[in-house]
Amino acid sequence: APGFDSSVLTVWRLFFPAAAPGSRWARRLAVVTTALREYRPCVQQNCSCHRGVLESDLAPFSGGIAEADVKEMVARGVGTHYQVFAHRLYREDACMFSARCSGVEHFLLELLPELPDMELVVNVRDYPQVPAWMALRPVFSFSKTKEYRDIMYPAWTFWEGGPAVWPLYPTGLGRWDLMRDDLSKAAAQWPWEKKKTQGFFRGSRTSAERDPLVLLSRREPTLVDAAYTKNQAWKSDKDTLGMPPTKEIGLVDHCQYNSWYLLLAL
Repeated sequence: APGFDSSVLTVWRLFFPAAAPGSRWARRLAVVTTALREYRPCVQQNCSCHRGVLESDLAPFSGGIAEADVKEMVARGVGTHYQVFAHRLYREDACMFSARCSGVEHFLLELLPELPDMELVVNVRDYPQVPAWMALRPVFSFSKTKEYRDIMYPAWTFWEGGPAVWPLYPTGLGRWDLMRDDLSKAAAQWPWEKKKTQGFFRGSRTSAERDPLVLLSRREPTLVDAAYTKNQAWKSDKDTLGMPPTKEIGLVDHCQYNSWYLLLAL
């Protein structure tokens, strides 16, 4: 089928072999198999792939936004308060992640000549702020699920102020367009048949949920290459599960592995 990569399903079945009918894994495997087969890549034309999300998130506010609702969100501190007045940008002093705010401001500043006087609350946390059971409120977030009614907002990371990965990217990932080119070149050097048949993870110990994978790697290093790196809060080997922190690895070097683990960060 168009857009369906059978190799993805093959890898999935490799890790999750057929289970007994009606079992938990059998049901999940069926859902993933159907999703892969029915997937059709979006044809990108002037942000057309995102227009549906934009329209559905803004539709509840078609009648306007009350000033009191904005003030409520500012008072609750669910995001960073921005104001545009006479084509100048203003921001409250407080910003949970200064680098993320700089990424948001990079694009707002470019748009200033076109923006009217306005106010907005932009959430730069890793999680949304307006659950579906809560009264509708105008909060822009770059991450959400169907259980939340935040307004989807472009991620702050793709040009300026991206995640700082110390010491390789101390000021953030920077321009994602350049990084994407480097990743494409690295991917071409590591076709699937040449990749290491080994799971891979690098990251700091920001969550104990990462511990089992790291411990598994210590017992079975040929199966999984998973280790903790040092972050700004590191004080001793206790912060890296009793072992010295391992050396960081650049994004392009991830391409040599055929499986990556994405684990809870908070």
